[in-house]
Amino acid sequence: MSGALAIDLVRHAVMLSLQVASPMLITALVVGLLVSLFQAITQLQEQTLTFIPKLLVIATVFVLALPWALNQLVEYLATVIRSLPTVAGS
Repeated sequence: MSGALAIDLVRHAVMLSLQVASPMLITALVVGLLVSLFQAITQLQEQTLTFIPKLLVIATVFVLALPWALNQLVEYLATVIRSLPTVAGS
C-alpha cells in the first residue's frame, strides 16, 4: 500500500465521519442554545429541561438522516473494497 493511498483513505474516512455526525451535532448545538436562552429568560434552571428536548430532537434528526448517512457509508465502503486490488498489488 502506498503512503498516498493510505493517507487519502484515512482523510476521506475522517471527513465522512464529520459529515455523518454533523446533522446531530449542529442540531444539539441549536437546541442547546435555544433552551439556554429560554432558561435565562424565565430563570428556570431545571436539568430535565435541557436534556429532554435535546434527546427528542436529536433522535428525530437521527432517524431522518439515517438513510443518507447509511448511503454515504456504503459508498465509502464500496470505494475501499474497490481499492483492495491496488493495495494487494503493492
